[in-house]
Amino acid sequence: MKQSADPGTPLQRRVRSAAAFQPVRERDLVYLALPDGTLLVVACDSDGGIGPKPRDVVPCSGYQLGRFAARVPLLELLAAGATPVLVADTLAVEMEPSGAEILRGILDEAALAGVGPDAVTGSTEDNVPTVMTGVGVTVLGTATAERLRAGSARDGAAVLLVGRPKAGPEENFPLDDPEILHLPALRALLGVPEILDIVPVGSHGVAHECMTLAASAGLEFRATGSWPVASEKSGGPGTACVAAVALPALGSSDAVAFVERIAAAVDRPVWLIGSVHGRGGAMDA
Repeated sequence: MKQSADPGTPLQRRVRSAAAFQPVRERDLVYLALPDGTLLVVACDSDGGIGPKPRDVVPCSGYQLGRFAARVPLLELLAAGATPVLVADTLAVEMEPSGAEILRGILDEAALAGVGPDAVTGSTEDNVPTVMTGVGVTVLGTATAERLRAGSARDGAAVLLVGRPKAGPEENFPLDDPEILHLPALRALLGVPEILDIVPVGSHGVAHECMTLAASAGLEFRATGSWPVASEKSGGPGTACVAAVALPALGSSDAVAFVERIAAAVDRPVWLIGSVHGRGGAMDA
């Protein structure tokens, strides 16, 4: 009897067919299939010239830097459908006083993702004096192929911008800025059944992430209406994400109410910025 084709997303099919420990890349993440079928998912991010040292371009406390540095890869893993299990930090500063404050921020942010202090490891630079801050954070997570979200957008799905993208050095914003995405907001978004795929907005900007979201499902992105920020606006340290959602008819009162419901659930601003469709149609201006 002829077997039916794998009905999953392109990424799900790739990881299912991969040999054990064969790396599969998608967006900014690497997926490794373990012998038992579990997936090891790897995300990382870095920051330079941001922090409390005299030559830093963007001044901020070590604690704030640690929070934002850990937030970016944690958001990426959770948005992908993985569960973070370990955080590794590489701090190009001395442990006291700079490293300790950065580590305190990393530990607090990791805790919000369910990663305890025993699963946080790292290193500092205690041999060479430094005058500028450098931080790298790598997060490991686990997942199953069925839980992966990348490429799950459907033809006709709406695309939402959740959180207002902000980035230094032009903007200075606190950890508790009510307009930016954070881990509790992303968790709330993941709990909305109609949400399909989520991509945190990185340094390439909002439009780039919208096109990435569409392309991973073999679709095209079409912009709709006026946007609250420029299309190339960077998301900085994970301040926003774009999400594909199975929405009622665009422009209908039900669609407006649905967007308002999501904004209330995540307690962050939400905008309808476009939709995704099968390739071949004309792109909206």
